[in-house]
Amino acid sequence: MLKLYSGARSRALIIQWYLEELGVPYELVMLDMKAGQHLQPDFLAVNPFGKVPALVDGDLKLSESGAILLYLAQKYDRPTSIEQQAQLCQWVLFANSTLMGELLIETTRERALPRLMRPLNQRLGQQPFLLGAEFTVADVAVGAALSFVLGTLQLDLSAYPHVQAYIGRLSERPAFARAMDMKPPTSPSPAAEPA
Repeated sequence: MLKLYSGARSRALIIQWYLEELGVPYELVMLDMKAGQHLQPDFLAVNPFGKVPALVDGDLKLSESGAILLYLAQKYDRPTSIEQQAQLCQWVLFANSTLMGELLIETTRERALPRLMRPLNQRLGQQPFLLGAEFTVADVAVGAALSFVLGTLQLDLSAYPHVQAYIGRLSERPAFARAMDMKPPTSPSPAAEPA
């Protein structure tokens, strides 16, 4: 079974959402970051950088939310072509670097918002999801980034109604609700305890 390491308010929620979409069983291991569980030898053996999310699948230990999303898509969602795989990679990388990077930096935000939202708004006015009619890992990555940025920065997207509708559609998905409603265990799982 997959093991997903998470911490409070981490990008692991993105991975949880996608795992819920896929219907793949997994064990969620909540680390107490304030207590330094992410810096203990047991977790550093999973991710030597001491960051979450991290995923363990058998002998594979993987970190970085984008890499984990793409791995799960390749393993369980199986892109239909090399071209679709490239498009999925493009959108996941866009979410993690361009979208998050430019909107989180205060000095670039004002200029970046219309440059990023106009093409997204146009695309989402023509189709319900980033790659067309079907929901994909690209929507998880971009949707999660948009939700995080909007929730954190409270940006006004009224000029981009298709982006707003897209965020609404994504937040109404049952898997999204399940992932966001999950509460951390009351006590850390044995695998998360410091060594």
